[in-house]
Amino acid sequence: MNKIIILIFLYFNLSLNLSANPNIQARTGILIDYHSDKVLYELDPDSQIYPASMTKIMTAIVAFDLLKKNKLSLDDKFTISENAWRLSQAGYSSMFIMINDQVSVENLLKGIIIASGNDACVALAEGIAGSESNFADMMNEKAGEIGMTSTNFTNSSGINDPDNVSTARDIGIMSKYLIKNYPIFYEMFAEKTFTWDRTGGEPIKQGNRNPLLYKNVGVDGVKTGYLAVEKYSLASTMKKKDRRIIAVASGFNTKNLRSSESLKLLNWGFRNTNTFEISKKGETIFELDTWLGISNKIKATTKDDFYFTINKKDIRHLTVSLDYEGPILAPVIKGTQIATMTVKNKDEIIKSLPLYAEEDLKKVNFFKSLITSLNYLIWGDV
Repeated sequence: MNKIIILIFLYFNLSLNLSANPNIQARTGILIDYHSDKVLYELDPDSQIYPASMTKIMTAIVAFDLLKKNKLSLDDKFTISENAWRLSQAGYSSMFIMINDQVSVENLLKGIIIASGNDACVALAEGIAGSESNFADMMNEKAGEIGMTSTNFTNSSGINDPDNVSTARDIGIMSKYLIKNYPIFYEMFAEKTFTWDRTGGEPIKQGNRNPLLYKNVGVDGVKTGYLAVEKYSLASTMKKKDRRIIAVASGFNTKNLRSSESLKLLNWGFRNTNTFEISKKGETIFELDTWLGISNKIKATTKDDFYFTINKKDIRHLTVSLDYEGPILAPVIKGTQIATMTVKNKDEIIKSLPLYAEEDLKKVNFFKSLITSLNYLIWGDV
């Protein structure tokens, strides 16, 4: 058996200030690596919360899904009902739309995502589903589809309903789904201002409610929340180079704590852990030795992406090995499993991934095969 050992070796300073726990001042929270789905930290993450305006992430997802399927257009316009308008008059965060306004889907989405407009939520929900209740059914259907097992949505905005509930873990799942599946639309969550050229008055310019967007530290989303019974909450995400981490926490006592503790949590994740791209489908290529093939190498790859997150203090123990009976005898048909990649941390096998031939490998003709075999018998040269 041939065994190729690939050592993942990184130079890092052991004097880094690595800490076991970020000790955030919140009631519940979770920190997740975007690529590997590794939970880096959790604080009672399955405790029930009132998601408040974090609910609006799902409101946007439902709209984005329809946009992606060409069942809705950003240019489509919805007529504003009295029901939607009343929310703009009730002291809640609002886009400040007026009754009978014709407002585009794009403006409503920006009013929801940037200005956190509850009126815009109702207008979008009614325009898409006919009623907010029908829209909530669509939200719950999507939540079930993406694995949010502890969530129930009753409205599109998250305001004042004891049955509108979720968990930090589910909000994390929802945030990743948003970022992964709608990368272009997701860019709205990073926009810092939105100006609504309202009817019957001067344009209203509002800033994004996410305080971490203004710190220029790599945060590009996601959504704040506040209810008196829940206090302050935030789903946030930070990207550095190719790595992204998602944090969700709720039950902060103040706005300042929501900002500072969420940032502390994200920074802790980057400071204490690393994520490696072990294999990316169709991009990470391994070349293996062959025997009696028209080429002396064959390309192989995995059928799935695989990322591995590890504490920085344990990096020295991480190894990746390729195992195969070889050299691999031709012919080989594309898609055939020809090797196994094994990821280990010390002696613990983290993951075993099959490697498949990325190409056909034809066998050399009879005479060349004969010469090669004789050459091997005489000289031991393959």
